Amino acid sequence: MKILTGNDLKTGAVIWWTGVGWSLDVNESADVGEHGAALVAREEGAQHVVAAYVVDGGKTAEGIRPAHIKERIRALGPTVRLDLTPKASDPAAADWVI
Repeated sequence: MKILTGNDLKTGAVIWWTGVGWSLDVNESADVGEHGAALVAREEGAQHVVAAYVVDGGKTAEGIRPAHIKERIRALGPTVRLDLTPKASDPAAADWVI
């Protein structure tokens, strides 16, 4: 599975391509397959996202998870202060970070 991530141009927040737009939630990511580079060019050109790139990911019982730890941290937030994560109230938030 290939997923697309980048940063919101206005806020700098980490965002994920859903297939029709962008979301703050990695679990809404769509598999971009071999179309990732074309989507990056289109979305950056339209100024919807900055610094977008394609990453490997996979579906687990808990949802969509990036394969690399860097993107896992980008998806969830800090690994030492779970109260600073985008979903601080999620009791399973720490289960997959490290």
